[in-house]
Amino acid sequence: MPTYQEVQSVTKKRFGFTPKSCWIAHLKSEHSLTRGAAPNRQSLDSRKHPCPDHRRDDLTTVLIDMGVLPRGT
Repeated sequence: MPTYQEVQSVTKKRFGFTPKSCWIAHLKSEHSLTRGAAPNRQSLDSRKHPCPDHRRDDLTTVLIDMGVLPRGT
């Protein structure tokens, strides 16, 4: 499983932006690929910095290509 830094590096090279680690965690959590909420998370019901819609497709593409997310999602 690639690290968040590796995902950020690949995304920067391919699409020209560096995603926040919380965006990566948001997409992974939507597919039940996280161990749960971080102990320092303020609210379990909402995210302070969810992945923005205009970055979601590009970041999802990178996560699929790197084997983090399953294909066909």
